[in-house]
Amino acid sequence: MKKLKILFTASEAVPYAKTGGLADVSGALPKFLQEAGAEVKTVLPFYRHVRESKKKFKPVSSGRLIKHNLGPHTVEFSLLTDGRSPEVLFIKNDRLYDRPDLYRDVTTGRDWADNDDRYITYSLGVLLAAKETGFKPDIIHANDWQAALTLAFARTVFKEDPFFSETRTIFTIHNVAYQGHFPKETFYKLGLQPHLYYPASPFEFWGKVNFMKIGISYADLITTVSERYAVEIQSDPEYGHGLEGVLRERNADLFGIVNGIDYDEWSPEKDKHIPQKYSVKTIAGKKKDKEALFRKCKFKGTSDPLLGIISRLVDQKGLDLFAEIAADLLSQKVKVVVLGTGDARYHELFQSLEKKYPSKIKAFLTFDNKLAHLIEAGADMFLMPSRYEPCGLNQLYSLKYGTIPIVRETGGLADTVEQSGGNGEKGTGFLFTHYDSDDFMRAIKKALTVYENKAAWKKLMLRGMAQDFSWHSSAVKYLELYQKVLTQEQVQVA
Repeated sequence: MKKLKILFTASEAVPYAKTGGLADVSGALPKFLQEAGAEVKTVLPFYRHVRESKKKFKPVSSGRLIKHNLGPHTVEFSLLTDGRSPEVLFIKNDRLYDRPDLYRDVTTGRDWADNDDRYITYSLGVLLAAKETGFKPDIIHANDWQAALTLAFARTVFKEDPFFSETRTIFTIHNVAYQGHFPKETFYKLGLQPHLYYPASPFEFWGKVNFMKIGISYADLITTVSERYAVEIQSDPEYGHGLEGVLRERNADLFGIVNGIDYDEWSPEKDKHIPQKYSVKTIAGKKKDKEALFRKCKFKGTSDPLLGIISRLVDQKGLDLFAEIAADLLSQKVKVVVLGTGDARYHELFQSLEKKYPSKIKAFLTFDNKLAHLIEAGADMFLMPSRYEPCGLNQLYSLKYGTIPIVRETGGLADTVEQSGGNGEKGTGFLFTHYDSDDFMRAIKKALTVYENKAAWKKLMLRGMAQDFSWHSSAVKYLELYQKVLTQEQVQVA
């Protein structure tokens, strides 16, 4: 069988730049695809975060400036590589990417005003980078709105270019709530024929431009990051965020594949960030990590169950439900540790709770990868009361670490956590169905009751740790989808 050449495009990837789960996926999936026999190149913007990652970079083609005219606008950048395998290429334009945050001005809390220019340059740059390095892709796999224009440019700007004539395209939606909305004037920055912008065209969305809609329209196949979420985003405006109709039109081409996790990075047997490694055979070692986490939080004793939250502090994550139950929860015999950053009102919420209940809750309002590992290893339970959750990764980490997830039955949470009974004799966690604080609290109290039965709790932990959500199985599903799309005609866009 021919070795597939896959051009993987995403706006962030570990270990270079990260704001969320997209970076974890983009850092891991190419590696497992290559291990499975594909040849993969990933393309990223050369952000300040990338430069500060202290990796070694070298110029491609002697660092010459690559230029391409898009109508009245000129896209220009130089190209760097890290020389690793699978290779990562970087689009370097300091005017656009040398900034303290990937997507927004942290001083105002607003998106960068020129994000359209930044990701127009990036998306076209992906295709120019492939040509510059002679990497003729069988598949372009674009992720989320920042990379969506890559697919449109391949079928418009490079429509007559034989380099991409046999290329097929896949677009993965990691979170449909983030779509890349821009004013109508953005269309004219694309250098395309004006007749392509008309009501209900791929480029038009309520009188504006929507990058995610463009990606959905131009992709040969579309994926999202769990089977449940693939259904939800077509059927309900609360989940589809205005694109449910567009997605229903592509129903036959839309597939759900649950994200995997990298067990070399997220496994208590191998974790270099935790004080005590452990496994299903040495699960007692988890107690030492709990003790270390208690010390980090300045909590006394270790007998109380410890509930962890690692999250972007935004409405999507169900933190309004947490706010409603906080007084009741913190009156129980529990401790709570929170790690994350986000909306100011949630920073204020956790700061006020910490001040009122200093012996019960500790909030670390930052990003700290080492602490995230310690929370997964040291907590007894993990809270994810999400309003919606395309896939979720922390519940998968939690299962591997024997940290019981308490989650809302939505998206990838419903696909990956199995409901446990009141005696803990089945399942892997605790789910609640309605987006309701009373339901959330009932699920927590059910878990706390089972926690008192140490034998049942240990069985629950071991069942979770035995689950396999490795990237190996997910990568195989992607490879099967790549083979499927290669047998199809390219999507025809009016």
